[in-house]
Amino acid sequence: MSRLPVIIGMGGINPAGRTSMHHGYRRLVLDALSADSQQTTLASLAQLMNLSADALDRQFIESHTLIRKLESNLFDPSAILHHQKLGLLAGSIIQVKTRQLPNPLPSHWRVVKEEGGVSHVALESAETLLQPAFRQAIVNSAGQLPMGFDPANLYPSRNHPRGLQLSIYGASDAIHSLGFDWENIGRFLAPDQIAVYAGSSMSQLDYNGNGGMMQARLLGKRVTSKQCPLGFAEMPADFINAYVVGSLGGTGTNMGACATLLYNLSQGIDAIRSGKHRLVIVGNAEAPLLPEVFDGYATMGALATDQGLNQLDGLAADVPVNHRRACRPFGHNCGFTLAESAQFFVLCDDELAVELGATIYGAIGDIFVNADGYKKSISGPGAGNYLTMAKAVVCARSILGESALPKSYVLAHGTGTPQNRITESHILSETAKTFGITQWPVTAIKSYVGHSLGVAAGDQLAVALGVWAEGIIPGITTINQVADDVYQDNLQILLDHLQVPVDDLDVAFINAKGFGGNNASAAVLAPHVVTNMLQKKHGQDTMTAYWQRNEQVQAATSDYDNACISGNRSPIYRFGEGVIEGNELGYTATAVSVPGYEKTVDLNLKNPYPDMV
Repeated sequence: MSRLPVIIGMGGINPAGRTSMHHGYRRLVLDALSADSQQTTLASLAQLMNLSADALDRQFIESHTLIRKLESNLFDPSAILHHQKLGLLAGSIIQVKTRQLPNPLPSHWRVVKEEGGVSHVALESAETLLQPAFRQAIVNSAGQLPMGFDPANLYPSRNHPRGLQLSIYGASDAIHSLGFDWENIGRFLAPDQIAVYAGSSMSQLDYNGNGGMMQARLLGKRVTSKQCPLGFAEMPADFINAYVVGSLGGTGTNMGACATLLYNLSQGIDAIRSGKHRLVIVGNAEAPLLPEVFDGYATMGALATDQGLNQLDGLAADVPVNHRRACRPFGHNCGFTLAESAQFFVLCDDELAVELGATIYGAIGDIFVNADGYKKSISGPGAGNYLTMAKAVVCARSILGESALPKSYVLAHGTGTPQNRITESHILSETAKTFGITQWPVTAIKSYVGHSLGVAAGDQLAVALGVWAEGIIPGITTINQVADDVYQDNLQILLDHLQVPVDDLDVAFINAKGFGGNNASAAVLAPHVVTNMLQKKHGQDTMTAYWQRNEQVQAATSDYDNACISGNRSPIYRFGEGVIEGNELGYTATAVSVPGYEKTVDLNLKNPYPDMV
């Protein structure tokens, strides 16, 4: 019997706010919501931003969420520290504190005098010194978390890299969104039926991670014992296992540049469909707003610079930049906008979801991954994405029939670069023409939240699930018109929000493209579609009992949301709690029992190669 991977929980944080209960999505379409929904969304943001909920300042909240001018909470973009080379001529005399003299002394240095703890050093040949200096950033737009939100203050973060702080927050939000106590999962599953697939496409690059390990000696500091281990790319999964859910199941991360989240999601759904795991937590966290990362992408010509944005708008260099409109997918643009984000999703097989009474937000039909083949530039796009999009569409058609295709839309990768607007639009246009889709709605949410690299598809998936809650597809409101070189045949590139009855949207296609030829496309099935599928498989009586159980789950989820808005919820962080020692396990030849789980790890494993032995 087939197993459908359904989404039963989601959580995270990005420039639009908290993911659970669709709050982040609702920030994108704030003006199109009902008055009550607008107030709830603003109240949620106010709590994140440490603002008073008694007198909501809507203008301040709107101005300090989504893409905006880079703020100074992470670093000062007007005074970025760097080292300027300083050439000293042969024969120069320098004065150095004696205790700070290098040991051994450079061969061309000669101490000619020492008094009062100061050494006078003669340079017998020319010397280059590195003088600390400061520079102004050329890129000053970013998708930053809501102003005032600092995950380090929400739990004992102990010098954790920011990406791991976001992982703790995002995974906790996803677990709380389930509407049932995680500790009860041991009644339904054996320890090895759970898995966590999460990571970071660029690893933890700030000073508390790999960045500090690389920089410390050059800054005259010492490497700490935490920087190396906490810098590993799979560490978000490790932190979730160790400090959030205490899982002993499958774990790891699957990296694919800007398609990384879909790579992890693909690994998760494959595990569910094969029966290897019944519940998986999938996600990614990226905290790339660092001077060095800005430098890397800007040097490639990939980022929207202040100069480039003003040139697009026909403005002089000294005119203030419209940072809010920095990311302009499918319009006249000049680069993408870097962003930070953490997105996590809890999926399980349909039978477990019904048994738990879990709220079903949607399901993953399938995910397809293809490389680009031979390339010129390693960072340039290629042929692989044509394959992934075609297979995603065929997957949806095979599950739901031809009639589902006109009831679909695309959440494009849509980075905001000139190259992407041409190549991705051609892929989508050719796909639409091939499969007879006319006026295929296409949007690109990076225009709101920026490009969070490995998390980007998670930002898109969270919006897809939100669209089925509100019936509003966000438009690309940062552009006034589609660029002339964009392919538009059979496409409806949305410049404004599109309101659609939720039952008229059966499928959302999520597209992701990454440097190196990492392409992934997903077919996501609507919750009403999933309900019909489960009704057919499980029958009316089972589903009636499911809906009754779900009422309690929905109530608990609502209670969690209200607690968050009132500031009465903290992330899960169980440091040193519930540690299981080897002598607590119960071993037999056929099973291993683990404290906290009613079901045992089954050791009756079948030979996977019976035809060969």
